[in-house]
Amino acid sequence: MKSRILAAFCVLTFSSVTTWAREEAKPAAPAKPYAAQTKPADAPAEAKAGAKAEDEMGVIPGVTLTRADGTFLGLEVVNGNFKLTFYDKKKKPARANVARATARWNANQKTGQDFTVLNPSGDTALVGTKFVRPPYNFIVFLVLLNEAGDVVENYQVNMRQ
Repeated sequence: MKSRILAAFCVLTFSSVTTWAREEAKPAAPAKPYAAQTKPADAPAEAKAGAKAEDEMGVIPGVTLTRADGTFLGLEVVNGNFKLTFYDKKKKPARANVARATARWNANQKTGQDFTVLNPSGDTALVGTKFVRPPYNFIVFLVLLNEAGDVVENYQVNMRQ
């Protein structure tokens, strides 16, 4: 009696496993890409090309941070120093609206934390003064300061470059 129950159980298990294998082998239906959506054809081609160039989003190098007002920050390590670049809502370079920033991180090569001040470099960026040793695999605590030295914003950034 037990052997018949065991045989029936084995047959049911085998049939369900083979059914699962057949279901997994089916390819997924291809999704429509975003660019494949239709657009209204009533505007002239020249106007579309001009508007497309203006509306196109820029690319932010490094780690992208979204600010509360909808603008963006880009944090990266350039020539061994932190570089914080400011961008507008369309990810185009914008004027820095803070006086300076500070960055603090745990160094991989030693005990304790490293600290640097990022000072203005041009209109759109703040650059650090201390060399950052690779590998760039740590958390950066970034604080933005205004002219009076008051904290405007702060961020915690996972650096993975």
